[in-house]
Amino acid sequence: QVQLVESGGGLVHPGGSLKLSCAASGSIFSPYGMAWYRQLAGDERDFVERDFVAHITDSGDTNYVDSVKGRFTISIDKARNTASLQMNNLKPEDSAVYYCNLQNHDEENYWGRGTQVTVYS
Repeated sequence: QVQLVESGGGLVHPGGSLKLSCAASGSIFSPYGMAWYRQLAGDERDFVERDFVAHITDSGDTNYVDSVKGRFTISIDKARNTASLQMNNLKPEDSAVYYCNLQNHDEENYWGRGTQVTVYS
């Protein structure tokens, strides 16, 4: 089993920055990848319908949704099994609950409980 704990959400004005962190623990084996997804609060869609934001492999390869390229940076600390998402120049449309995802070596997926990000004028 793998457990994921997100932190770092909060309230920020447009143009501001936040850094999200996701600490993973449990039976994690390479190769694995970690990612961030987001979903509007109150959205009743199943977790598989969450919107992809960014992904990083344990070898450091990254991928982003177009809307956050140049503003968000995903990173990984393999020694601590922690992924971070630095979010700069935040916009109101970035407001959502952000979920951490880990896909383990056996392609099993795990999710955190989410952290709220609110960008307001």
